[in-house]
Amino acid sequence: MARSKKAENGHTPRSQSPTAPSSPDKPTGPLSIIIAPEDREVIKVNNANVTELKNACDDAVKRYLSRPELFNQIHLHTDVRLGLGWASVFVAAGTAFYGYKVEFEKSKPVVWVGLIVYMFLTVVQSLYAYLIEGDIVYVGKRKTFSRRIVSERITLYSRTTPAKKTSPPSYNLSISYVRSASSGKSLLAKGKTQRVEGYNAFFDEEGTMDQERFEKWVGELVEEAMEGKQS
Repeated sequence: MARSKKAENGHTPRSQSPTAPSSPDKPTGPLSIIIAPEDREVIKVNNANVTELKNACDDAVKRYLSRPELFNQIHLHTDVRLGLGWASVFVAAGTAFYGYKVEFEKSKPVVWVGLIVYMFLTVVQSLYAYLIEGDIVYVGKRKTFSRRIVSERITLYSRTTPAKKTSPPSYNLSISYVRSASSGKSLLAKGKTQRVEGYNAFFDEEGTMDQERFEKWVGELVEEAMEGKQS
């Protein structure tokens, strides 16, 4: 019968212990999601238009983080603005129709009320966009199930840092992240990160976006926030 081999030092070699699994409470991060090049559409903008550059980056953030493996986007701010906008349109249309159907003198009180309501809704919509929504470009949430229900909420803010003599216009991205369990009673992680990068790092001379590089940049920032880092 063949004898079992021993190591040179005379001890029987031990089997390597398996790598310890990651914490079940730590959800999947964006850098672990592999996106095939053919799944991306070419994005090309006018390099001289800073608004187009920012909008392209904002849209890329939304597409990247809203993938099925990551977060579900919350459209609350968009819904509120659209609701206020449509309400003002209906008020204006109704007021105009009433003024057309009824004699001028008789319709004046209603027309004045309609005008005041329309102006009020327009002002509220503008104030909401400026004071409440502000620089928010993406709000997402996710729930995962392991030993317990883990809830996540992530908010991204973006703005453009104007060009200076020594630097081009830049994309300024800030992230706020919270992970909790037990319906928010148990805080597992809380992070807030920020990073600034020139638009020329993500767009070539022809205005074509390097989506892979941009997604890696965003993914690193998101995962830092998920780890509870503050920067």
